Amino acid sequence: MNELRYFFVSLICLLFITNSFGKDDKKVLRWGSDANSGAPYVFRDANNPNKIIGVDADIIEAIASQLGMKAEFVQNQWDGLIPGLIAGNYDVVIDGLEIIEERKQSVSFSDPYYVTSEQIVVNKQNYEIHKLSDLRGKRVATLPASLAYRILEDVGEVQIKIYDEEVNAYADLAAGDRLDAVLLDLPIAQYYAKHNPKLKFVGPPVGRMEYGVAFRKEDKELRKKVNKAIDELIKNGKLQSILENWNLWNKATAEAWGVSSEYKTEPVAYQEYLKHIGLEKTWVDKIKQYISFLPLLGKGAIMTLQISILAMILAVTLGLFIALVRLYAPPFFAKLALTYVEVIRGTPLLIQLYIIFYGLPHIGIKLSPFFAAVLGLGLNYAANEAENYRAGMTSIPHSQQDAAYALGMSRMESLRHIIIPQAVRVVIPPVTNDFIALIKDSSLVSVITLIELTTIYSQLASTYFDYLGVGLLAALVYFLIGLPFARLSRYAERHFAVNSKKKFNKNFDRQEQGSN
Repeated sequence: MNELRYFFVSLICLLFITNSFGKDDKKVLRWGSDANSGAPYVFRDANNPNKIIGVDADIIEAIASQLGMKAEFVQNQWDGLIPGLIAGNYDVVIDGLEIIEERKQSVSFSDPYYVTSEQIVVNKQNYEIHKLSDLRGKRVATLPASLAYRILEDVGEVQIKIYDEEVNAYADLAAGDRLDAVLLDLPIAQYYAKHNPKLKFVGPPVGRMEYGVAFRKEDKELRKKVNKAIDELIKNGKLQSILENWNLWNKATAEAWGVSSEYKTEPVAYQEYLKHIGLEKTWVDKIKQYISFLPLLGKGAIMTLQISILAMILAVTLGLFIALVRLYAPPFFAKLALTYVEVIRGTPLLIQLYIIFYGLPHIGIKLSPFFAAVLGLGLNYAANEAENYRAGMTSIPHSQQDAAYALGMSRMESLRHIIIPQAVRVVIPPVTNDFIALIKDSSLVSVITLIELTTIYSQLASTYFDYLGVGLLAALVYFLIGLPFARLSRYAERHFAVNSKKKFNKNFDRQEQGSN
């Protein structure tokens, strides 16, 4: 028992040390963004998937350099970028973020660093939609909390379909039977739709929008410094050079800056992107590419395993305590334990994670993403484990506890030496199943800025437009993570069953010898 206790303590320490190793916040500008299907803003480099690239990645690097700081990327889902900024998980947000009044109520913005518009895209076979008003009564996709969404609401009678990732919206439009149109920012359409032979642009650009860097309202000094850096980058031509490199330099931005709209440099990064999406790969090339993904997927798997193991330790420990309270505590505390189980099991895990990570900071409780993930998963699965243990303990015949009392044991001694050891054997299969389910549910922690296995899969798949191959590879990694624990569970079941049978035979032989 002591060896087992030392093992778990060492494992917990190792996991926390691994998670925190190498962090240095000195002179770091942490910027939040979403690298999932993020071209041209922020996405993984097709030539080096370990590297984050994009026009906004280059811009924030230039701003940080101008400030004498080091830019540090923090992944978060698109609809969690502003809540994550307010919660203090990073210093700024830059991700093609439109400066709109609704967002100004929560955060402040830098001076605009880019001006653009929206673009309607339809299937090549669609001849009904030619302008914005033609979208009435049609199924139109866009991103949540975007200017395009507000424009579609103003049009009226539009069946607005919300997508978390741009690439999926254009893929469904190309399929021809799920959507009638997509309305998104022109830079997004330029990268995901313009060169798709199944899609086409229709109508003139819609509206006018400005991109800016978002800050917490109280970070006035940082906003002032960033505005000064943007102004310097405009004056020295660096910002124009970055936009030209990604083929995003346009007349609207040039007019806003009071400069010429002519290109001065070649759009090298854009040409490299086109080369990547138009490249036909052989099976040998694909296998080599999948092998190159393994280190990145392995990194995501380690994070998944860290979170899952620690969360399950918390769930099993807390679950056992809740089960004991329900069965043996006074009625008031038993009802509290029952309420906890019912509330936790009756609400979605995703909502619980949002409350823990984004809600608690409003009352002064701020948790790190890693700790919030472990706590959220652990508290959620504790309710399941409580029911498993309660079922296991109630399956033990009551006569065994009566016999323990007759032998002079207290309730605590009978639980420790008789009831709980037998209950643990009974609940091994469901607990193992719950752990494997927890490993899969850990994919939800991507909403609180953690990069785990599913997040890596999503980024790689959208970068290489290969959802099948990368998906099968990620599924294999999940399978390999869960397989040892499933085997260990079967071994434990057989081991306990054999030991129980041996003890029963020994006791039976003693009784036979005594009767003779």
